Amino acid sequence: MQQPPEGPAIVWLRDDLRIADNPALNAAVERGGTVLVLFVLDEVSDGIRGLGGASRWWLHQSLTSLGASLAELGVPLVLRRGAAAKIVPAVVAETGAGAVFWNRRYGGAARTVDTELKTTLRADGLEVASFAASLLFEPWTIQTGAGNPYSVFTPFWKACRDAPPPRGPLPAPTAIDGHAGAAASDAIDDWALEPTHPDWAGGLRESWTPGEAAASAALDDFLATKLADYAGERDFPAEEATSRLSPHLRFGEISPYTVWDRATRARAELGGAGAEGTTRFLTELGWREFTHHVLFHAPELATVNWRREFDAFPWPPLDESALVAWQRGRTGLPIVDAGMRELWTTGTMHNRIRMVVASFLTKNLLIDWRLGEQWFWDTLVDADEASNPFNWQWVAGSGADAAPYFRVFNPELQAKKFDGHGQYVKHWVPEVGTDAYPEPIVDLGETRRAALAAYDVVRNSAAR
Repeated sequence: MQQPPEGPAIVWLRDDLRIADNPALNAAVERGGTVLVLFVLDEVSDGIRGLGGASRWWLHQSLTSLGASLAELGVPLVLRRGAAAKIVPAVVAETGAGAVFWNRRYGGAARTVDTELKTTLRADGLEVASFAASLLFEPWTIQTGAGNPYSVFTPFWKACRDAPPPRGPLPAPTAIDGHAGAAASDAIDDWALEPTHPDWAGGLRESWTPGEAAASAALDDFLATKLADYAGERDFPAEEATSRLSPHLRFGEISPYTVWDRATRARAELGGAGAEGTTRFLTELGWREFTHHVLFHAPELATVNWRREFDAFPWPPLDESALVAWQRGRTGLPIVDAGMRELWTTGTMHNRIRMVVASFLTKNLLIDWRLGEQWFWDTLVDADEASNPFNWQWVAGSGADAAPYFRVFNPELQAKKFDGHGQYVKHWVPEVGTDAYPEPIVDLGETRRAALAAYDVVRNSAAR
């Protein structure tokens, strides 16, 4: 009979807080021997971006849910806080672990941490392996004919569709030999991830249920009730037409392989009625994919213009009062204010409205996109290190496959087109039409002309 391997296997989770379709966990089980799961809250390693407030709230709930699910399987979840380069070897030493498995990350600083740890642990004689779990295609596998990364979404997504995902979702282990001598774990309450003074998370609690089970249920509900009409209704913020999967995907409570697999099977079941909606939905999954591929090749995406000619953009001195009015939903433009209040209350915002409010900040207020990106990073439950800065740069005109510099979303026209009956605005800005509602803080026509003049500076600078 084969002897079990020496020492337990540590599964180091990061943005993959799930049991199903988790290659690192499956590898640990297949290795034989005992297993423990480790999560490190690393806010101190060089270049690692600390979570915003809304994401910290989500993480608390997600880890609590994951810990309960693992406990049912008899597997301990060890929580530690600090630099991963120190914490992971310390847990190895404490447990006598013989292997460490994880799923790959694609941000520049995270890759550096992981690469150095892999080298260190292997030098110490451990079995170490990493796996593809967070993207359908790893960033170095989708390239142009010239061997370069794509900078335009449409040909990128065509290349992905021509090379369908390399695998289907893996089944969740049903039996795991949990490591009885687990290392001591931090108490999650000691991390103070949830707000207390004041407790501003009431709207988040009412709006969301984090965790793997909730993610799977949200996908089931979307596929059963919304997929067929998704293409026609997804742009209307008053409709409950979207999947609401973005925070679940961001924290890895569900994998893109699972989403892809179940959506394509749902399309087959719906027949022709589901074709357009499924195509549009999977294209949105492709957009997420594209943002991570861009981040892999441009790790400073959150702080540096992807189009470096945009460094010449003449941002005026910051108008603090205008920024605060935008953040608080007090700009006097109802559709903008509705979006910003939805964000503050629920930790999310309809995607169409995200574009409107971002355009208003960068083009009508001429406030640097980085300040908007930072606000979203702190207030979105789905704040993602790739999608968040990528989308801000896309709207600003500085990013990959960016919106044309002359595209300025007119909030009033957007409201007429996508909230014609005012249902969305009335829900979030009930005082519209009364003396309690402020006048617009800017003239849309004048600020559009100022934005175009500023963009001419960039264009002329690039032409020199």
